[in-house]
Amino acid sequence: MSYDLFIFAGEVSGDLHGEKLLKELYALNPKLKVKGVGGPKMRAVGMECMIPMEEFQVMGFIDILSSLPKLYKKFKIIKDEILKSHPKSVVTIDYPGFNLRMAKALSKKGSSAKRIHYICPTVWAWGKGRIPKMERSLDQLLTILPFEPNLFSKNRLDTTYVGHPLVSRIKNHCYDPHWGKEYGIESEKQILSIFPGSREKELRRNFPLQVKVAREIQKEHPDLIVVISCSDEKFLPLLKEEAEDLTIVKPKHPYELMRASHLAIATSGTVTLELALHHIPTVVTFAINPLDVFIAQNIFRINLPHFALPNILHEGELFPEFFGPNLKEKALYHKVQEFMLSEYVRSSCIEKCKKLKDFLGKKDASKEAARAIIESLN
Repeated sequence: MSYDLFIFAGEVSGDLHGEKLLKELYALNPKLKVKGVGGPKMRAVGMECMIPMEEFQVMGFIDILSSLPKLYKKFKIIKDEILKSHPKSVVTIDYPGFNLRMAKALSKKGSSAKRIHYICPTVWAWGKGRIPKMERSLDQLLTILPFEPNLFSKNRLDTTYVGHPLVSRIKNHCYDPHWGKEYGIESEKQILSIFPGSREKELRRNFPLQVKVAREIQKEHPDLIVVISCSDEKFLPLLKEEAEDLTIVKPKHPYELMRASHLAIATSGTVTLELALHHIPTVVTFAINPLDVFIAQNIFRINLPHFALPNILHEGELFPEFFGPNLKEKALYHKVQEFMLSEYVRSSCIEKCKKLKDFLGKKDASKEAARAIIESLN
């Protein structure tokens, strides 16, 4: 069966963005025929799924290297499908290592499909050498950070800031006012929340230290309760290994927990921006394999002054962050304790969060991206 659009998402965050994007696409054109690669959320919306997203999930340079043969095989299957079926447009979401190679391969093969990439790779982190390659292989780039369009030549690549998807997602979220009753959480209690990550290796590397520090802080502040956010039900046994006595909140209530938190400890990722948009002072951790640190710094030359997205957008320290060799128990404890003891430090952080929200603007990213994609089909 012929179809209009091939769409690809290769990880959990891409599935979230893809779900919203598909809903907006179908709202604009209910008869739109879409095929592609996606996760459970995209499949639930009604996209014909060629390969499930779960088969593409890898983390860290070492994992990627060991998964290359499997990824290459799937790459060829997807490329051949697009070349054979001639969709009007191919939309790739994030996952740049795979998706930009796909755009280049399709361009070389003379594919008639318009190549649209949604969510710009971090060219400002990985070096601007990728920019000319993107300008040659893509037809359109839809960015979610306001400064990104200025990195590209307007004459060579149609680049548009569509807004950040989290802005509208948080704005439109229907908060459950009674969520705490399910966990026995009293509304007047101060909460130190932990957001340990959405991947098993992230959890295993970060969570034990996060819990240990949280317990130490709780000893100093007995009225404080520690609450853990579980991003996926399958991680419950792993979380309970370290924190069976602590409250663990189900995947359906992360935003409720954020809004109720006094402060948070979070593994670096999208969740840190979600916490910033909820104005929650947060300390960010990212335990990383020493070999991955070496590869990042010495081969890929990644040497940013900050790594957590709120800090990159703020162009300074909004949230204290501890990466790789800098992640030590004592240092993490002192930064969390600082948020507990100093109202000035807390208030300053909250004000910076509010300015960050203003910086991102009010655009609905999924709606803006869907409009651009529909225009490409016409």
